[in-house]
Amino acid sequence: RLGILVVRHLKRLERVILGYLELSDGPEEEARLGILETLQCTIEHAWPRMPCRLPVLLKALLRLIWDVHTDQGPTPEPVRAALLQRATQCLILLDHCSQGQVKVLLEGVYSSCEESRVRECIRKVQEST
Repeated sequence: RLGILVVRHLKRLERVILGYLELSDGPEEEARLGILETLQCTIEHAWPRMPCRLPVLLKALLRLIWDVHTDQGPTPEPVRAALLQRATQCLILLDHCSQGQVKVLLEGVYSSCEESRVRECIRKVQEST
């Protein structure tokens, strides 16, 4: 809703986003799905300010992808797929606003990772234009 004015609150908003990404909130993962949508909108509106936040956001999104992939809890498969898809979309947006830095940083992760779902997410980011 704030549009570009979200820049005024980026530091606090980043802390909130990171907090929600770290913790599972039950099988339906409503909070995580909502915060990924918030992150996506924030990246779209405040894209000039995102490159300096890239290391923190990239680490949090990769951790989320890994956690969703390895979680053996009661989360239904469609919810897992939605989380992975939204996290991947956020990575793609971060890559666009950082002039391809995310692709460069993910090359090493892709080559060393053996998990197919995680590799699939990284591949989508690397193939995005």
